[in-house]
Amino acid sequence: MHNDKVDMYLISNSQFFPPEKMAIIQERLLNLPDEKLIFLHSLELRNPTNMFLISFFLGEFGVDRFMLGDTGIGVGKLLTFGGCLIWWLVDLFLIKARTREVNFLNLMRALDVATPISYGGGHGHGRIQ
Repeated sequence: MHNDKVDMYLISNSQFFPPEKMAIIQERLLNLPDEKLIFLHSLELRNPTNMFLISFFLGEFGVDRFMLGDTGIGVGKLLTFGGCLIWWLVDLFLIKARTREVNFLNLMRALDVATPISYGGGHGHGRIQ
């Protein structure tokens, strides 16, 4: 992908990803062919601030964790009323970082689909040797 497009994507979406992972994202996006750009537009990113608000108002029922795909934790919070509100309180401090991490992992999965890895060192036409 062209350098300007990568910079524009990083600038407009930096709040969705962990700051320490931005170099990894940049490197992967630079290796992405331009025709695979559609994968980035179809990716659903959760806003960490919105997730904090959801966690604040509905976190004792596990809604925040269900939305992030953490079903086990969501069920645990739901059945224990947020761990008697202790789990809810801890999650208020952790939910933004977890949201950014989930966004990062979803982006990496989408990029893996967009640019499959060729195994075999270039021999055997991409088949696993």
